[in-house]
Amino acid sequence: MILVTGGTGLVGSHLLLDLVKAGKPVRAIYRTEESLKAVKNVFSYTNSQDETNLLFSQIEWQIADITDVPSLKLAFKDVDLVYHCAALVSFDTSKDAELRKVNIEGTANVVNFCIKNEVEKLCFVSSIATLDKKAGQNELTELSFWNKELNHSMYAITKYGAEMEVWRASQEGVPVVIVNPGVIIGPGFWNSGSGKIFKRINQGMDYYFPKTTGFVGVWDVVKVMRELTTTPVKNEEFIVVSENLSFKNVFSMTAKSLGKPAPSKKLKKWMIFTGWIWQEISGLFTNKEKQLEMRSQKTLFEHTFYSSAKLKQQLDFKFEPIQEVIEKSATSFRKDLQK
Repeated sequence: MILVTGGTGLVGSHLLLDLVKAGKPVRAIYRTEESLKAVKNVFSYTNSQDETNLLFSQIEWQIADITDVPSLKLAFKDVDLVYHCAALVSFDTSKDAELRKVNIEGTANVVNFCIKNEVEKLCFVSSIATLDKKAGQNELTELSFWNKELNHSMYAITKYGAEMEVWRASQEGVPVVIVNPGVIIGPGFWNSGSGKIFKRINQGMDYYFPKTTGFVGVWDVVKVMRELTTTPVKNEEFIVVSENLSFKNVFSMTAKSLGKPAPSKKLKKWMIFTGWIWQEISGLFTNKEKQLEMRSQKTLFEHTFYSSAKLKQQLDFKFEPIQEVIEKSATSFRKDLQK
């Protein structure tokens, strides 16, 4: 039996579709009935309604929470392969404690059950946020280790902490693989993550921030995870980045795919700082989640490049161009607009 945590998220839902189409026995954990609608929606992009319902029915859904040990005990029954995709992504400093609880403590719980149940392999979805550039280094690789002296976001700190828990599993005899994706682009979740790019540009967006980073399509992330768990590879981590692109470039491609004007004005540092101050003041009177974090403002103006050479060599892997990923995602976005 295969267990997927975070099955109602972007990576998890696309992974579930891939697994059930391959005829694999799958169990996925979820917390609310409402969250299951998003999974069905992802299935519907490439399948008829009848096919969607059939594929969805092949998943064994288990109510559980990675921070709730008793619920995980049932979820891990007869499990031999685990894909740990569940995580909290937030840059709201009021959620620092929750980030630690979900990303570190939750992963520790998953790891403990993997050890106890002697699972055959654990695949963990981490992030390029856990990698730091060394002096004089042009591209970040898997050898670009965490530098605790740098000023990281709490999200990055907790994903690194989660990685340490996964490496603990490897020391306790559980074979593990860690994937470190760049910014993941794919359809289905337009109110979170990179999905917001499509929504914001469709509504009209004037500004872009001058940052370069790694991007990858969700289908490639899923494909990499599946290949790494079906090969002898173990106790390794892999950067999963298709292309290093500027956000200006990505925004322009997205705008073109949606038939909208591309953002043409570059954000300045003073604008970000002013936005952060206004966010802090307004936060005193509203419960709206904060989108800017003082600790990570600087990164919005950095150009960071990532190498997937290790992955390409290990699996002979070829990535889908980001432009094609964006065009496919835009098609799904337009479908959702018509619903």
